[in-house]
Amino acid sequence: MEKTNSGSLLMISLHGYVAGSPELGKPDTGGQVVFVLELAKRFARLGYKVDVMTRQFEDQPAEDVINDNLRVVRIPFGGKDFIRKEDMHDWYGDFVTNALAAIRARNLSYDVVNSHYWDAGVSGQKIAEELQIPHVHTPHSLGWWKQHDMQGADEDEIAGYRFEERIQKEFILYRNCDHVIATSEQQAELIAEHYQLPTDHITFIPPGIDEGRFTPTTPDKVEAARRRLDLGPNDVFMMGRAAENKGYDLMIQAMVHLRNMQPDARLVLAAGANSDSDIALLDQYKQIASEAGVMDLISWRGYVEDADLADSYRAPGVFALPSRYEPFGMTAVEAMACGTPTVVTVHGGLYEQIEFGRHALVADPRRPEEFAAMVNLPMQYPWLRDTLAVEGARFARRAFGWTGIARRTLQIFEHFKGRYDAYQADDVI
Repeated sequence: MEKTNSGSLLMISLHGYVAGSPELGKPDTGGQVVFVLELAKRFARLGYKVDVMTRQFEDQPAEDVINDNLRVVRIPFGGKDFIRKEDMHDWYGDFVTNALAAIRARNLSYDVVNSHYWDAGVSGQKIAEELQIPHVHTPHSLGWWKQHDMQGADEDEIAGYRFEERIQKEFILYRNCDHVIATSEQQAELIAEHYQLPTDHITFIPPGIDEGRFTPTTPDKVEAARRRLDLGPNDVFMMGRAAENKGYDLMIQAMVHLRNMQPDARLVLAAGANSDSDIALLDQYKQIASEAGVMDLISWRGYVEDADLADSYRAPGVFALPSRYEPFGMTAVEAMACGTPTVVTVHGGLYEQIEFGRHALVADPRRPEEFAAMVNLPMQYPWLRDTLAVEGARFARRAFGWTGIARRTLQIFEHFKGRYDAYQADDVI
């Protein structure tokens, strides 16, 4: 990769199916993959040369060329099979070795390493040290936060996350990297408090959205989308990976209360089911719905095709994000940008950014009656629905457009760029 006046960036995101056109909904392939690729595209648009480095497995090619400034580079390690991010701990050394070998064999040169999630962070730190270049890390989620949130869960389930090892490695990573970019104010505060990192080593920059794609549209097009997708103004829409932290079961429980306020309300749940564990989790949710007596109020949907995503946000009456734990909540921002009234969880980063009653509504999904009341409000009061639709979309576009987010991130990179040039000169001597 030839250097330009703007610079060359190495972005590392190891888990999931990372590609120029990612298969969203596949295991470990969701908001973080979108985040990394959209940011990389904006960096490239702004004149930077960017390699997104990830794991090569199954039958994936070694490289995806997205444009003249951007490509996805895959490094093989850990065999040919998919590996969950929670089970990838023991393979990081192989990734570092193979990545450095590929970088040197191809004579690649980078100004900054930007890693995403702790697996890539641990690896990215070693690569940055070897190459004597700065390393800026984006955690996306925190081991301490997730462990704290899972208190009371089954011991076997908790053991699979290897929290003690993860938190210790995060603790060292945050001290050794040059800077940490937190994706929410709450995340920044938790890093400072529980990982004892000085606040001037942390910058809060939220995720972004594709402001050209996720927009409101005219009433006739909304009606057409509703007919095509079987969605309506009395529907509460939820979408995302099949994962316990998403809180789908909490919204199911809230339907018990919502039906008393809105007899015609329906819950539309679009959750990918690409593995046996996904299917088992959805079966649990169906059992919860049956026991709660709301099975007839729920439409169970699978993975939403990318071409249908924007219309799926526009068509329902309300979008709900009832997560137990949500570092940010990209789907909620996208729904707001499409003009749909949105109710978000208090257990995440997005609620800190919005103005309640103007941009969106917030509630504790662990209190089903409270969450149901917030979902009901825009259905009950047209004036509130209209306010949320207009102001929410305006806020989402201005606050979370990807180009603006990319510029803010590049300011961090440029601040540290060249920090280790003297070390490189000493090595040459």
